[in-house]
Amino acid sequence: MADTKSFKLPDLGEGLPDATIVEWAVKVGDTIRLDEPLVSMETAKAVVDVPSPFSGKVLKLAGAAGDVIETGAVLAEFEIDPNLPQRAEGQDTGHHHGPTPGKGVGSQDPAPDHRVVASSEGGAIEATDEIQPEAKSEPGARADSGTVVGAMQSSDAVLTEQASSVGGVMAMPAVRAMARKLKVDITRVRATGSDGVVTMADVKQAAADGSAPMGAARAAGGEGNAASSPSSALQAPSPAGGRRDADQRTAMSASGKPMRTQPPSVSASGQPEQLKGVRRNMARVMADAHAKVVPTTLVDDADLHGWIGKQDITARLVRAICAACKAVPALNAWFDGDKLVRTMHPQVDIGIAVDTDDGLFVPALRNADVLDAAGVRSAIQRLRAQVEDRSIPASELSGYTISLSNFGMFAGRYATPVVVPPTVAIIGAGKLSQDVVAVMGGIEVHRRMPISLTFDHRACTGGEAARFLRTLLDDLALPN
Repeated sequence: MADTKSFKLPDLGEGLPDATIVEWAVKVGDTIRLDEPLVSMETAKAVVDVPSPFSGKVLKLAGAAGDVIETGAVLAEFEIDPNLPQRAEGQDTGHHHGPTPGKGVGSQDPAPDHRVVASSEGGAIEATDEIQPEAKSEPGARADSGTVVGAMQSSDAVLTEQASSVGGVMAMPAVRAMARKLKVDITRVRATGSDGVVTMADVKQAAADGSAPMGAARAAGGEGNAASSPSSALQAPSPAGGRRDADQRTAMSASGKPMRTQPPSVSASGQPEQLKGVRRNMARVMADAHAKVVPTTLVDDADLHGWIGKQDITARLVRAICAACKAVPALNAWFDGDKLVRTMHPQVDIGIAVDTDDGLFVPALRNADVLDAAGVRSAIQRLRAQVEDRSIPASELSGYTISLSNFGMFAGRYATPVVVPPTVAIIGAGKLSQDVVAVMGGIEVHRRMPISLTFDHRACTGGEAARFLRTLLDDLALPN
């Protein structure tokens, strides 16, 4: 009787509950060797290649590209080939799944063998008996050591992501994910990287000049691929019973009269979209923050009339935050609401909110209090570039001591930014404006920046927050 093994999705990063399938490196029936790439998975923090823990024939794959898989759920099933290399019995595989999930996301019943929790069709997919979960871990099993995949031993060593060859194309997992997002056929992209590796710039160039559209490759593949493509998700019908394309819509009916909207009793015809990856994690973080923080917001305007010459606004904001943290350390702190413990930090690590199409990232600007303007600008550019190409380490997306949201670069004057535990404060910078202000002997027009300070009122007083804001405004008002 053939020896079969099931492989569960390991924890890909700091206890994240699930991950999204980006691309399988194999298909059912293929033979794969130990530690060869099995699948690329996207979490809220990165796109990583998951290697095969066995050598043998692939019997089953749990889900298609775009599906969300719970951590600890069965990802694939193999028929072991005794003639190929296998990991020694008892050898640490590095696959640590943590506790078995209780409820599948989007399901009503406790079902640890739920394998797909979100699909391109916008709903939960119930588990079948095709893939059964493995038995629970033996008591006393080693605790989860974090983001450990494949045959790597637990350590503090820095691991470098490697380009993998899938479909005859060498590319990093993040590059493959970007190609899917931009609808670029990566097999048709001209590679400029060393040893024929397709780079992020190659994919973006192909998207810009339209030289490798994904649609053309799929069309050439025939109708047989339609069932496995995320684009084959069912479209919600229009009220007339068929799907209406955007170019068929009109403000006038066939009789020449204005079209009426549907009454409230008619259900929406849009296609539900299951949140995945970064947006999925953002939704969890925001809900957790709303449940745990007692937020209070103070607003005021920073007068920039005294500035001399052209200055880096973000660098000035960072400097002003550091000055305020030094004057009032209570806001540069973490707060444990369960134990009622406050930890004030000697250094200032500022979480810089970065908005992307995929969702919100908050990389940490480390040791901001010892950086000059050039150092701040250089560090922020590096963090933004890493966020854009999804190469930023998970360690850089946590551990900040206070946050900054410069939403004014888009629009908006004042806001109530969300404080994310364990931090206790976030500064929001609004859109610059030319305001009429009263001065001794008349009025003048000054350039001003709206500032919003939201703080957790459990951890600091209103007086502390007001003094913090006053110090920040005073520093921003300095000529340089």
